[in-house]
Amino acid sequence: MLIVDDDEAIRTQMKWALTQDYEVYFAEDRRGALEAFKANSPVVTLLDLGLPPRPNECDEGLAALSEILAVDGTAKVIIVSGQGEKRNAIEAVGAGAYDFLCKPVEMEELRLLLRRCIHVVELEKEYRELQQSRRSDVFEDMLGTSPQMQAVFAFIRKVAGTNAPVLLLGESGTGKEMAAAAVHRRSARRDGPFVAINCNAIPESLLESELFGHEKGAFTGAHIQRKGLLETASGGTLFLDEIGELPPAIQVKLLRFLQEQRLQRVGGRQEIQVDTRLVAATNADLKELINNGKFREDLYFRLAVVTIRLLPLRERDEDIVFLAREFLQRYANQNGRTKLVFAPDALRAMTRYSWPGNVRELQNRVKRAVIMASGSRVAAKDLELEQVQDRAAPSATTLREARERVEREVVEQALKRNSGRITSAAAELGISRPTLYELMEKLGIAKERSNPILK
Repeated sequence: MLIVDDDEAIRTQMKWALTQDYEVYFAEDRRGALEAFKANSPVVTLLDLGLPPRPNECDEGLAALSEILAVDGTAKVIIVSGQGEKRNAIEAVGAGAYDFLCKPVEMEELRLLLRRCIHVVELEKEYRELQQSRRSDVFEDMLGTSPQMQAVFAFIRKVAGTNAPVLLLGESGTGKEMAAAAVHRRSARRDGPFVAINCNAIPESLLESELFGHEKGAFTGAHIQRKGLLETASGGTLFLDEIGELPPAIQVKLLRFLQEQRLQRVGGRQEIQVDTRLVAATNADLKELINNGKFREDLYFRLAVVTIRLLPLRERDEDIVFLAREFLQRYANQNGRTKLVFAPDALRAMTRYSWPGNVRELQNRVKRAVIMASGSRVAAKDLELEQVQDRAAPSATTLREARERVEREVVEQALKRNSGRITSAAAELGISRPTLYELMEKLGIAKERSNPILK
């Protein structure tokens, strides 16, 4: 434990009261606090806000809090303040402190708070270890805790064992290729090839040959016989991304293949039997393309025997912070920055942003933030989200209303992600359970709304 206080009498009192149960270190000012914290990595820090050279003000203590959290964003700092500093102490909790006590400190109250704080530290450690152990159970490299994604995983498990064509629908960046790969790996074809092609990335003049292959001499430059991707993927799966971009002539040939599982190479006369499963994907509205005469209705019905819709990230809020933390851990490990965590403003900004680029955009922003972040906390500015406005809430008329609105949203989201469990939500928010109860009462969040059985 680290105790930061410029009052020798208080340090002596703490020493006699706590050294039997804790290894205690002391500091008298902000610089000493930071040095002692870096040298000893205390489990918990007791921090007085009034530190030299301005012991009657709170700026030194608040600066010390900021510097400690910059070194370790998971640090547990308990503010010890006078009654006159209580408002600043509450703001310090909002800035990342674990909790606060008012002077004069009641030792029994302090011991109780310390035991609770250390229990939270142990819970967080167990949670991180559990999350690490569950990485091997991620569904075919796909991540998502929301009911929508769990439904997608369940649907893939059901359809993967069949040979039916699958049509994946969803905006760009929602993970359609990963879903296609999951269908393949969960199928009896898992040992066969998985071949992917973006229909929009290949010139129309080459696309037919790319898909169906060609015979020697079929056209200028065709010096040898070449198998197409449909043949290459035989015994496995061919993934056709951006299927809505297929030219009409190739749509006809693909429809015939789906009907008969046979094809002719360009310039060929012989039909070839091919055992390839087709998985297609698009972010376009195929029914609108059909109405406009740009896509064949019969091909659509052949492709859409089974349809899986991947929702945009903005429609599954529970996954945003979960995915962000997974990406943060992944890229932090790759870059040797294992202590990186998200600052509160980053978490707020991510939950308020609309994510037009979906999971791919989130992944890229976090990857960049790992490189750009200074200290051990990723801030909103590192994600380039510092100017993000709430996508749903009306503008507040006062600063207090705006602060309370953000606090309410963060608390409600934490309760939602933790299924209403107060202890788990408090641990995620970095505050004590009693402090979360007080915050819920202040914000008008009913206890029964969080969970019918509070744990």
